[in-house]
Amino acid sequence: MWTTKTFLKKRKGSVLKIVREHYLRDDIWCGSDICTICAHQNEELVLEKNPQPKNKKFPFPHYIVLDTCVVLNQINVLEEDALCNVIVVQTVLEEVKHRSSSVYKRLLDIVGNPNRKFYVFVNEHHKDTYVEREPGEKVNDRNDRAIRVSVAWYESHLMSSQADRRKRDRVKVILLTDDVDSKQKAENEGLHVATISDYVRNVEDCPGLEDRLSQHNTTYELQAGGREPLFPAHFTPSQIHQGIKSGKLLQGSFLASRENFLEGQVNVEGQDKMILVQGRVGLNRAVDGDIVAVKLLPEEEWSVPSHMVLQDEGDDSDVLEEENAILKSKDERVAKLPTGHIVGIIRRKWRQYCGILQKNPIEGSVRHIFVPAERKVPKVRIETQQADILSSQRIIVTIDSWPRNSRYPLGHFVRALGTIGDKDTENEVLLLEHDVPHSKFSEAVLSCLPKLPWVITEKDVQSRVDLRHVDICSVDPPGCTDIDDALHCKELENGNYDVGVHIADVSHFIRPGTAIDKEAALRATTVYLVDKRIDMVPELLSSNLCSLRGNEERFAFSCIWELTSEAEIVSTRFCKSIIRSRQAMTYEEAQIKIDDLTQNDTLSKSLRGLNSLAKILKKRRIENGALVLASPEIRFQVDSETQDPIEVEAKKLRETNSMVEEFMLLANIYVAIKILEDFPECAMLRRHPKLPVSNFEPFIKAGRNLVCYQPLSVYTATIHCKINQGICMVLVT
Repeated sequence: MWTTKTFLKKRKGSVLKIVREHYLRDDIWCGSDICTICAHQNEELVLEKNPQPKNKKFPFPHYIVLDTCVVLNQINVLEEDALCNVIVVQTVLEEVKHRSSSVYKRLLDIVGNPNRKFYVFVNEHHKDTYVEREPGEKVNDRNDRAIRVSVAWYESHLMSSQADRRKRDRVKVILLTDDVDSKQKAENEGLHVATISDYVRNVEDCPGLEDRLSQHNTTYELQAGGREPLFPAHFTPSQIHQGIKSGKLLQGSFLASRENFLEGQVNVEGQDKMILVQGRVGLNRAVDGDIVAVKLLPEEEWSVPSHMVLQDEGDDSDVLEEENAILKSKDERVAKLPTGHIVGIIRRKWRQYCGILQKNPIEGSVRHIFVPAERKVPKVRIETQQADILSSQRIIVTIDSWPRNSRYPLGHFVRALGTIGDKDTENEVLLLEHDVPHSKFSEAVLSCLPKLPWVITEKDVQSRVDLRHVDICSVDPPGCTDIDDALHCKELENGNYDVGVHIADVSHFIRPGTAIDKEAALRATTVYLVDKRIDMVPELLSSNLCSLRGNEERFAFSCIWELTSEAEIVSTRFCKSIIRSRQAMTYEEAQIKIDDLTQNDTLSKSLRGLNSLAKILKKRRIENGALVLASPEIRFQVDSETQDPIEVEAKKLRETNSMVEEFMLLANIYVAIKILEDFPECAMLRRHPKLPVSNFEPFIKAGRNLVCYQPLSVYTATIHCKINQGICMVLVT
């Protein structure tokens, strides 16, 4: 069977009529183990024959059908194991895919878990459940009708297979929807229907499930005594579009202040200066990262940033007092900034936030305040019945909405991370807040790894330059296991030096487009914490096969020069190589070899040659205008058993640190030259332009508040800033 879909499409001034055939089938299975009609394969029997009723409102065996809004708004609830035997119709799956890729991926993960019993029913190609869009009918209304038709079909289809069951034991189908109109129509059609919140609140033996309900459609109730809304209404999308088109509104990214919760700036592309927004009306419910529409005020109403450090610690009655304090704290000597008001939200950038629960002092209340770990993010109102437990834990909360009459946005509890102050918990908060991917590597990624034992074959030797006879060594911080670079230096008969930088050849093990390549691109770098690291690639590569460990043969990519004693480049060559590092040294060990003139072995001589050449290279580089941005680094001494930090010390910088740095820079320079010569269309220049003066304003602002305390006297610091070629020189007197 087939039908056709016809629609018109405008293209380059002409109108195209497009006709698509839509095939319908009668052999699409229902997925239920009850069914005696469909010719299922065993793996297609997803829905249980006897689903256990665990709902007080629906105390009979049942399957659940979800509508699109339930999936989009309540994915956190759906991820809990409490909801099983769920039918996801194709209409919903397609709508979710087009409206939220992140929710779609999470839904697919649930469907792919066989323990959850989620079945995708292809209703759009079933002859009995496909529905045509009626004239004048909106797309959303047609899709809602298609979902209800699927529910009715399941009820009828399953009933014919349950004639021998008692009435109370027959499996029924329940539609979960938060759409008022669709719910009313389902009831009129005799279907079992409920809102997701009504269903979840009646689920038995699942404490905490209700806390995960999104408050997306919740209306925040005003306290007794009623008042005007706290915030102005946002412009509609059409008003924003017209305003931006006419130039009356500007579009930009909102950046909240960490120091003052009633202040922020909007970064508008093409504008030299950010637009300052202040006060409750100015910020108008924008959250850090949101793409907003801002209306610029007349120049006589422009303002300057406040010098106050203001944390949100009061209730709604304190807001006016705090805004007045901001106005009084301004320094009129500072040039005013373009100032405006946020009038609409173009795109929300809400995410899941880590923080703690601030319990409501009213005993028995379920409404509490969530305090985010990131000070740029406002507090969030949530409802939970687990406040006594969660108040001592780090938790994750997501924002659902921000009504005009609520000082804080509304959100819901997602999950607990662990006890406040626990090392693993606090590490998890750090990783989540900085969006560091740190989950275990998937099976797809691990399947890309080479099989052990790994050996170098004769074919490998023939396709690479064999440098195993060269005395190569590595110099790294103590405890380093991912040794990705090594060096060598050998004096030639003509008095010049043969110098090489050897980088672990990761590309041999990671091929473009593979699962491990995509995962490495997602992680981008290895992240180091005090007591552990988050690897970019699995440990077999990072700490073994792609680590240039001492006395082990490894694949490398080598950049080799002939240099004069004055560090002038005579020639350069590149090759894929096989190396065997003679020793993996720390900076301190390498420095001892250089300084101890009694040591005259090959490695000691090599290091001395490298060090002398590096000094010349660095001096020349700085004379040519290189900017030295190095700052003191610290390292942690950790307990060998517990891995707890026991001491913090500044890293000692030795000549060997600079030695390694100079040759890594030299290798980068000559690799860049080679790429530009051979692949000019693929060569990309990283340029550091002169920084705009506005970039230094937060620093200058912080400097004005700098106070130096001395015994018996207090000296206010005066900051003199000179901005020249992107360098800020500061004199504190």
